[in-house]
Amino acid sequence: MSSSTVTTPASRMAALARAELTLFGRNRGALVAALFVPLVLPFSVYSVTRDLDLDEMGLTPGAVILPAAVGFALLFAVYTALVAVFTSRREELVLKRLRTGELRDPEILAGSALPAVATGLGQSLLLVTGCAVLLDMPAPRAPHLAVLGLLLGLVMCAALAAVTSAFTRTTETAQVTTLPLVLVSMLGSGMTFPLEVLPDTAASVCELLPLTPVMTLVRGGWTGELSLGEATGALVTALAWTAIGVFAVRRWFRWEPRR
Repeated sequence: MSSSTVTTPASRMAALARAELTLFGRNRGALVAALFVPLVLPFSVYSVTRDLDLDEMGLTPGAVILPAAVGFALLFAVYTALVAVFTSRREELVLKRLRTGELRDPEILAGSALPAVATGLGQSLLLVTGCAVLLDMPAPRAPHLAVLGLLLGLVMCAALAAVTSAFTRTTETAQVTTLPLVLVSMLGSGMTFPLEVLPDTAASVCELLPLTPVMTLVRGGWTGELSLGEATGALVTALAWTAIGVFAVRRWFRWEPRR
């Protein structure tokens, strides 16, 4: 076999990602949801913060809006987009055909997810930069925490999207099956309003939601006010949800159309 025919996992995933990116660019609905929705939603959070006494909670508008913007990018550019992608490719028998070739199962999932993950990363960086400039925020005091939170959020949302697609019959029903996580995250993970406004018991429960530790790490990375114990707790929760997502994918992900 000549060297020109030898493929590597990276080259195979890159080829699949290029093909997926082409299909993604042709889907106008997915483009709107992934590119424009995360840009609009932070404005609604800004209107909410104007009615809250953030000074009393030791917060600023930027400390609330910036992590929320990252959360919106993860939810819409990665999670909801990938549920539709995995479901569509499964129902069109694309996943089944890919499994007959050189690609291994993890490579198929990773290659298919790369365009959405890259979009989510780009959206997050764009929104963070915009929030920092428009809200006159200082440089992050613990950037490593913000970076760690964002990376964990990308992997977690990709895994949870693959799990959700297993229970999604068509791309149309993906709008329904993604609603639980989207609504719970927007209302309970500190995106629409900070958890500090909730009663202590409710806030403690919300801290265990999938995207809450991501919001905590991103905000703490910017403000530098996250203690070692709080950062460790958020990190453990995020890793636990990521591990649960990966396990669930291995256990329940569907490669063939639902009957």
